[in-house]
Amino acid sequence: MNTKHLKYVIEVERTCSISQAAENLFMGQPTLSKIIKELEDSLGYAIFERTSRGVSPTQKGQEFLIYARNILQQIEKMEALSETANSNIQNFSISIPRAGYITDAIVKFMADLDESRGINVNVQETNSFQVINNITDGSFRLGIIRYQIEYENYFFDYLMEKQLQYEILWEFEHLALMSTNHPLAQCEKIDYEELREFTEISYGETIIPYLMQSNNSRINNNGKTSKHIYIYDWCSQYDILSTIPTTYMWGSPISEKWLTKYNLIQRRCKASGHRYKDVFIYSKDYKLTELECKFIDKLSEAKNEVAFKEYR
Repeated sequence: MNTKHLKYVIEVERTCSISQAAENLFMGQPTLSKIIKELEDSLGYAIFERTSRGVSPTQKGQEFLIYARNILQQIEKMEALSETANSNIQNFSISIPRAGYITDAIVKFMADLDESRGINVNVQETNSFQVINNITDGSFRLGIIRYQIEYENYFFDYLMEKQLQYEILWEFEHLALMSTNHPLAQCEKIDYEELREFTEISYGETIIPYLMQSNNSRINNNGKTSKHIYIYDWCSQYDILSTIPTTYMWGSPISEKWLTKYNLIQRRCKASGHRYKDVFIYSKDYKLTELECKFIDKLSEAKNEVAFKEYR
């Protein structure tokens, strides 16, 4: 057994698929299957059980994966000693949802970095499930997840299982973002039934932890518009919204500069399931660095700029 094998089994757990894990690890499925089988044989118990829907950890496998993540985290800390010793390098890594105020905070944070010193910044935008796994497998040190309030218990259970600590950043109402030329732009408050006539833009990743293998693994869209554009890039949303005035999307409040730049507007709408939370997460025994605390300050500033903004 070596640390690569630990990373392999964690990737299999994350994807619930040996074939998908092999693809992500840039190796053949037979090779990965053989490694997993040899590892299980050496341990004397199965890590995964195979089902028609993929693979999932056995009871002993779940315990093994907890130890595996802990080992990899300890190795990361040992490797980080060299970074700590070299105080001339400013190291920062975070995995985040696609959100305007978070991006604003990151930009302001990076603008304040000391350019006379080394800079090593790693930022990834992705879905909340991937953010959690990025922290547990050591790819990123910090993360921010976003979820609907109705799914909070699922996320909290998942964070506890992954031995992550969390701090709630913000609870907010999703607002409808649209072009100033949208047919409903002049309405102070929009009826949800009216929006259903138009094309909704949304991110194509809405996986819910613990539900990912069931038919309810994605946020239920029953009753919503049948017109959808799915995207995976944060910036492209503004181009689509401003170019196609019959589109709209849901999101957190964003700063005036983005609204002005792309001729957009945000409107409130009475609809169920539109209360969200952003939550800051990191490993249970991880101690934030001075640089990371500065980012949290920038994040708070960026949030406050839009949190109490009135949208008419």
